[in-house]
Amino acid sequence: MISAQGTGQMWRRLDVTVRDLPLGILFLVASFLPGLRGHGTEVGDLPTRPFDALAVVALALECLPLAVRRRWPVVCLALVTCGFALDQLRGYHSVAGTALPLALISAGSHLAHRRRTTVVLLTVAYVPLAIALSRLGSGGEPPEGFVTFYLVLALAWGAGAWLRSTRIAEAERRERVAAETRTAERTQIARELHDVVTHHVTAMVVQAEAARYLTAAPERLEQSLTAVSDTGRRAITDLRHLLDLLNPDHGTGAGAAETKEPKEAKEPRTPAVGRVLTLVEQTRRAGQPVDFTEEGTPPASTGSADLVAYRVVQEALTNALKYAHGSRTSVQVRHGEREITVEVSTDGTGSRSAAAVGSGRGLTGLRERIDVLGGDFQAGSSTDGGFTVRARIPAGSTS
Repeated sequence: MISAQGTGQMWRRLDVTVRDLPLGILFLVASFLPGLRGHGTEVGDLPTRPFDALAVVALALECLPLAVRRRWPVVCLALVTCGFALDQLRGYHSVAGTALPLALISAGSHLAHRRRTTVVLLTVAYVPLAIALSRLGSGGEPPEGFVTFYLVLALAWGAGAWLRSTRIAEAERRERVAAETRTAERTQIARELHDVVTHHVTAMVVQAEAARYLTAAPERLEQSLTAVSDTGRRAITDLRHLLDLLNPDHGTGAGAAETKEPKEAKEPRTPAVGRVLTLVEQTRRAGQPVDFTEEGTPPASTGSADLVAYRVVQEALTNALKYAHGSRTSVQVRHGEREITVEVSTDGTGSRSAAAVGSGRGLTGLRERIDVLGGDFQAGSSTDGGFTVRARIPAGSTS
């Protein structure tokens, strides 16, 4: 049994001409009903005449072209206008005359080119029709009647033009929203790529530089190379999680039977603040002395605050490796009931790494993220020549 929703979908899949045809047939059938004969649109004061063979032609011209009112609006309007003129000049006064305002509305709504030309031609064509109806009639129709009917037709065209402008404005709004959404998504992906790639690659460069001076100490050299390898694996895992964001089938199980990810790839995509310690240990292995302090208990729901806090620490430690390698670095994370406070500072006594080439995008991206959440972000040089990053991130917020 087909549901109403399924029927509606099948109807929308039909060609627009097929969907518009029933309206024209409805007007055609209604025009032949005995109770409606002679009770349609009447311009002028010609006496109503019974239907004849020519009436069938007039009714067909007025009704059936409505099937193409959206596909070919000019053709529909021209045929309906001819049928209406024949209807009025012969005095049939059929219900099918109502199709003319509908054709005007459709043309005003769907006609894309030569709109002004169409209006001018219709106006010019109406003048001789009004003159002919006035002469054929008994003179009982005053000029005001013809002007009033013209204004009714102009109102129908105006209604169609308003529908068209509304539809265009809505399409432009949707396109603008889509463009803004795409820009926001690209910005978010760029931030994530920067956070993941910059940190891991910086750590690997620093570790590789240190390994060059450890050839005389095989044990330490092996530890350094192991650290480089671990950092590379972690970078691959984080990148895989990030690329999952671009995969439309991610999370649906569509690709589960085709690929099997390593166990480490099963970790949550969003790092929690509790993983900051792992980040600190990785930085220490890269040769950066880091003191880590974590106070308080994370609330049950932090929203995206934990991810942003993790990124703040990650970016600050990356900059410490790049611009103050070997400097004493302090990381403090405080959990409150409604916010997370992060402070990362270096004393500035170290040396710049070979990886110390940056664009400033990381700190700018962090400031934008925290501003969206309604928090505070500060980053700048301290009095002792070091650098300090402070962030207050409201918990329970979503970005």
